[in-house]
Amino acid sequence: MSQKTQIAPTESIQHITKENWNKANVILVKKALSEFAHELLVNPILINENTYVVSTSDEKVKYTFKANILSLNHWSIENNSIRKFILEEEVALSLTKFIIEFKEVLAISEVLLPTYLEEITSTIYSVAFKISNQKFTSKELVAHEYQEIEHAMTEGHPCFIANSGKNGFNCLDFMNYSPEANAPVKLIWLAGHKSRATFSCIESLSYGALIRQELAIDDYVAFQNKIQEKGLNIEDYYFFPVHPWQWYNKLTLIFSHDIALDYLVCLGYGKDDYSAQQSIRTFFNTSNPEKFYAKTALSVVNMGFMRGLSPYYMESTPAITQWVDDLVKNDTYLQEKGFTLLGEVATLGYRNFLYEPLGRAIPHNKMLATLWRESPIPKLKEGQKCMTMAALLHVDNDGEAFIKALIDSSGISAEEWISRYLECYLSPLLHCFYKHEMVFMPHGENLILIFENNIPVKAIMKDITEEVMIFNPNTPLPEKAKRINIDMDEPLKILCLQNDIFEFFFRFLVAILHENKVLHQDDFWNLVSHCISDYQKVHPELEEQFMKYDLFVSEFDACCLNRLQLKNNKQMLDLTTPTDSLQFVGKLKNPIHRI
Repeated sequence: MSQKTQIAPTESIQHITKENWNKANVILVKKALSEFAHELLVNPILINENTYVVSTSDEKVKYTFKANILSLNHWSIENNSIRKFILEEEVALSLTKFIIEFKEVLAISEVLLPTYLEEITSTIYSVAFKISNQKFTSKELVAHEYQEIEHAMTEGHPCFIANSGKNGFNCLDFMNYSPEANAPVKLIWLAGHKSRATFSCIESLSYGALIRQELAIDDYVAFQNKIQEKGLNIEDYYFFPVHPWQWYNKLTLIFSHDIALDYLVCLGYGKDDYSAQQSIRTFFNTSNPEKFYAKTALSVVNMGFMRGLSPYYMESTPAITQWVDDLVKNDTYLQEKGFTLLGEVATLGYRNFLYEPLGRAIPHNKMLATLWRESPIPKLKEGQKCMTMAALLHVDNDGEAFIKALIDSSGISAEEWISRYLECYLSPLLHCFYKHEMVFMPHGENLILIFENNIPVKAIMKDITEEVMIFNPNTPLPEKAKRINIDMDEPLKILCLQNDIFEFFFRFLVAILHENKVLHQDDFWNLVSHCISDYQKVHPELEEQFMKYDLFVSEFDACCLNRLQLKNNKQMLDLTTPTDSLQFVGKLKNPIHRI
């Protein structure tokens, strides 16, 4: 087993130094000021040319900083310009104190505040670790491969302040299982009785084929022997991996009844080493990178959600994958763009009959399920490499932007590089929306970009089945895939592009390019406008759709993700009706309207 079972107490806190802690707080207070101002939660007052002040209601506490307001009301704040004063005396920056000082403005309930502060503290802890653990500068990172880049990421979700919390992990768990620590992890395999376990897969796969691929032959033989030694019938069970933390902290207790009666049998650790990805509960196989990812239920609160997996949803996942994949593969335009998916090809959901009568949506009924997702590695051709799209927002400890280093190494201009990127990323998403009335959740961590000579050539969408939505009620869907057909109010539909792409990703990408003098913000939005116009020229048959869902309107509603998390940091959205929970406050001037 590769996990650390015991370390010296001081080893777990080596990254918590005054220097790292202060630097992490500066980074995160900057982010809080920027995002809370963007969401109109705080109201910075201009006191001279580009210096602003934010004060508590009693004006005893003041924060001053220098900022430029970029497109989409993005507050570009200079790190070293932030100063905090209490009754005119300057003090050190602290994100937790900032949250407490402005708790009335943030309108977080007294009941939820401690849990939110715990996730805030966990985020500071994570950022301090990332600061101490940087292995590559942005320039060095350009030469590295998929997993080195994956684990160099420090930002987390760009909008959320509390974006790296792992409420439920202790400091040893952090060292063993967090993406930041990137320790090799061996998954625990269980056998689930078929009276409670349901296996599902796409048409071209089977349980036997999956197990032959994912389990080493000696592991499979050893696991079979364990079943036989108990006097049980192998044909009555499915084998599947689970997160070690979940086994030790949840399953042995919540499923003890099933363990006692041999409905659930622990088989032991598999041989393969895995690496926890940015999404925390998904593992990449580092022993055999061509094998599938394993996505596991994890009862830890991360960014406003308990990261469980519903066994009921799992049953329909491969059917949804099959349908979306068939659509993408049979669409000529998407194939021309090289747009593809990482199929969620198989699932195993295990039901807890003791807790099921209490409601399928409760956390106790989302504790035991596994999803297998394709790896991007077999999709690469010679001379290609891949990386998370989140890398485009990465900035190293010295303030150097990774995207600048990528563009500098590509041998082409920033304008050409961004144009190529938009053709890979934005054009397919436009087509999915206008042609098929289908949207994904296309933020940085959900996209993998394929590069040749450090130039983007293709985009791969992942995390499909929990995020994809179809708006057209007349779209024929198989029975098991009908849950992705969402009845959404008409004005909200176009916001799936304007918010999810423009506000939640491009806003930050533009700021990095603009601040680093790689590309002026106006030039970036010109390129976005040209990309959209070029798509529309190629598809005149969709003109009615373009008029109905106009991306060039003068302004659009601002969706406020931190407001969403502050309202309920334990369960931000009701996943059965996700749009009902969204928080819209204010309007954003559309940067492509004038173009």
